[in-house]
Amino acid sequence: MSIPTPSEAVQRIVQVFEQLRSDRLDTLAQIYAAQATFADPFTRVQGLAAITGQFAHMYARLHAPRFAVREAVAQGDVVWLTWEFHFAWRAGGAAHCIDGASRLQLDAQGRIASHRDYWDACAFYATLPLLGAVVRAFRRAAGP
Repeated sequence: MSIPTPSEAVQRIVQVFEQLRSDRLDTLAQIYAAQATFADPFTRVQGLAAITGQFAHMYARLHAPRFAVREAVAQGDVVWLTWEFHFAWRAGGAAHCIDGASRLQLDAQGRIASHRDYWDACAFYATLPLLGAVVRAFRRAAGP
């Protein structure tokens, strides 16, 4: 197996994220190292099985979730992605979009060893059917 160049690794990572579906979670093994870590505002897990479980949970809870990568910047073994996360709470429900960024640390084989997501958890809460109204009212009261 040849080691991908940084740009090849980044292209492969972006492609997997943008084409990810509930029936294609096995493709995560192409981009994550076996003992990779993943963290976001709600969770921190380690290992490919746990990371795959996080994505499986997302697909089980949300309707048609998908990522659209808007920018990828690599320097050495660190990659930053900016992205949009599109989803609905249920089929036929309102479509939502949350902007975010990911910092990826790649290993020597070009696989993700560490993945940290940054996004506005309040924006996510604002999409919730009941709590969302309270969050949106609070944001309006807090100002621009």
